[in-house]
Amino acid sequence: MALSLDFLKYTIRGQVFFLGLALFLVWAAAPAAAKTGAKAAIIKTTHKAAPAKSRVASSGRKARTDSGKSSPATKRKAAAAPPLVCSDSELRKKLSSRSAIVLDSRTGSVLYAHDPDRPAQPASTIKIITGLIAISSLRDNEMVKASSHAARMPSSKVNLRAGKSYVADDLINAVLLASANDASVALAEKVAGTESSFAQLMTHKAASLGATNTVCKTASGLTAEGQHSTAHDLAVVFDKAMDDQEFAERIRRTKIRTSFGQVLRNHNKALWRVDGAVGGKTGYTLAARQTYVGKFDRDDTEIIVAVMGSETMWADVSRLVEYGFARKQQMAAMNTPAGSEDDQLAMSTVPTAFKNNSLQVLTGTKKHSKL
Repeated sequence: MALSLDFLKYTIRGQVFFLGLALFLVWAAAPAAAKTGAKAAIIKTTHKAAPAKSRVASSGRKARTDSGKSSPATKRKAAAAPPLVCSDSELRKKLSSRSAIVLDSRTGSVLYAHDPDRPAQPASTIKIITGLIAISSLRDNEMVKASSHAARMPSSKVNLRAGKSYVADDLINAVLLASANDASVALAEKVAGTESSFAQLMTHKAASLGATNTVCKTASGLTAEGQHSTAHDLAVVFDKAMDDQEFAERIRRTKIRTSFGQVLRNHNKALWRVDGAVGGKTGYTLAARQTYVGKFDRDDTEIIVAVMGSETMWADVSRLVEYGFARKQQMAAMNTPAGSEDDQLAMSTVPTAFKNNSLQVLTGTKKHSKL
């Protein structure tokens, strides 16, 4: 009996000891468990509640991953944005020409201009008027005799022989494509008797077309005292000239063979260098420097570009063409009339973005390549 009591006593003491030990271990482990639980809670909360910026970025990534494309709202916003064009002042810094103008052929509104009414020698661009008068005055198969005065003209020329007769059709093409000075004088003498009399007809013709600041003294555009035109006048005259179907058909050809066997090549390199070119006329003298006027057509938009006194003509023309079409697109997107106060404000605040077509020389053309 005494043994049983002792055993029970020791058993109870052992249970108490082990129970105390267990309580001690639980008490000691509680802070660590609480700390671990807190950390787990913080991590979990941070993962669920990402910062607003992160949620937006994640949402954007998800949208692109799901569809592979921008959302319709983004598309609409991009489509509504007007094209980038440079301001007038920025464009002016990029041009070498003394004067220039870009006209909307359909409305006559000015899309760009700097010093457009500055009078200067027009050089061979004045042959536009020579060609127009010859087309309306002579039959294609009419014979034109070249005088010694005509044959003595300096280059550019087709080397007419004094006393020999040529078909008017060939001489008109020589004037408009190859810018032939001798052919210009031969046609002038055929129509008016003398070159000076023909020059008076040219001045009257220019005025009738709206070119009131143009005075002609020669049929060729070679430098002459008192002769002058302006970029604005050249643009107006060429715009009206392109309404003449025969003129437009002739001046857009890249080359043609005459009845006397000579191949005439168009001096207007824009026909194969600048997208949308439909016709133009070049010119150069020491006094005039490089001159040009031409028409361009893209996406149902037609513009006229004219430059005078240029040192880098093709670069100037290319920039003006790109500017003109971009500005038309911008005005259409903004529904802003050319020349309005809103238009001027818009043009002064947009950045520069030009495509220089003068560097992209094409290897061929589909524009009436006849031989």
